[in-house]
Amino acid sequence: MLSKRPIKQFLAITCVSVTLAACQTTGMGNSSDFDRNAGSADNITSLNQVIAQNPNDANAFNIRGTAFGRSGQFNLAMQDYNRAIALNPQFHQAFANRALIHKKMGNLQAAVDDYNRAIVLNPGYDVALIGRGDIFRNENDPARAISDYNQAIVAKTRDPRAYYHRGLIFQQQRNHDQAIEDFTFALSLDASNTDAFSSRGISYLAQNDIKGALGDFSNAVRIDRSNYRAWTNQGIALEKVGDYSKAFDSYSRAKVINPNYSPAINGMNRTRKLKNQSKA
Repeated sequence: MLSKRPIKQFLAITCVSVTLAACQTTGMGNSSDFDRNAGSADNITSLNQVIAQNPNDANAFNIRGTAFGRSGQFNLAMQDYNRAIALNPQFHQAFANRALIHKKMGNLQAAVDDYNRAIVLNPGYDVALIGRGDIFRNENDPARAISDYNQAIVAKTRDPRAYYHRGLIFQQQRNHDQAIEDFTFALSLDASNTDAFSSRGISYLAQNDIKGALGDFSNAVRIDRSNYRAWTNQGIALEKVGDYSKAFDSYSRAKVINPNYSPAINGMNRTRKLKNQSKA
């Protein structure tokens, strides 16, 4: 049985005497987890009217279920998915969408069961393969997670999560060449993903490619100025090349955003001393 513990994963890579900030938690996870053809939270009223006129329309229930899910109304979403599946037991998208609601509610085994049903009905369905892979990854089952991501990739998914999340596993396994390749492909699908930039920067830094690392951390903070982990990682890269003044500035930016973030605080203390020593 899968546990119901909070799904949190932090990765820190030791490089020389400095530990990189953990820039990723569970990886990408947002409304894109739902079937991409389903509804949005702002059209529930119109969907109510559609269902009132077509009470046996499984697709309408599936779409409204996703609208409820995106607005955080998980119990109502579950009811709609149950109805959609009752009307159409072959509705693989509804099984995958219901799986995501189970996952968000902490019912991981039920989520896996629904993803399994969706995949039986449509073996190449990338939403279900990636969703199930994410559960395996966060439950420390990398082999099964990679298998699911591989199947999604073979099915020619255009969802960057398959590559990014597989890259996180490779990174954790210290397979940085493969991790960089996956992060790069994820960025080719979504060039605004700050987590992918930060994660690739970590792998570059682990390979002592400071230029590549700094480029990626700079891109991450350019896209998201509030990304305190990326600011911290940028500080670590600058510190490693002896640019203590700029490193201190990066750590300071991180601390302003998150005053309690210890890697940034420790980095500031370190580089403040190193700056003073270099001036002595």
